[in-house]
Amino acid sequence: MAPDTRFYRYLALVSHIGLLSWVTMWHFILVPEAGYSVFFILLIYVVPLVLPLKGVIQGKPYTHAWANFIIMFYLIHGFTIAYASEAERWYAIIEIILSTTMFIGCSIFARKRGRELGQGLKKMKTEMQEERERFQRSK
Repeated sequence: MAPDTRFYRYLALVSHIGLLSWVTMWHFILVPEAGYSVFFILLIYVVPLVLPLKGVIQGKPYTHAWANFIIMFYLIHGFTIAYASEAERWYAIIEIILSTTMFIGCSIFARKRGRELGQGLKKMKTEMQEERERFQRSK
């Protein structure tokens, strides 16, 4: 693995673990009386971050790529809370920073590592040519 690829892998990993820890600490320790049940908080805020954790720890590019879809929820949540709740604004800013760094780390790692492993997406021109050839052979 190239050194810059490794950097983005660790950026994603540290940000992921940091975000998981931060969200858990925010909702259970810093603001424990939000009016939601423990099950609801676990289901909505903690479980989505646990789902890609194994693949991120193992350094799988595909997991890093789809983890970005999950991260968008935390980014939107952070911006919403930063705008709507002055009391929790700094908590939300930390969530925004961790979400952004994880998004950057996951995106760039998935792209670089995918290319290193030869798993990159083909150009549309090449894909169309191969499809045309398969179609011609099947006639």
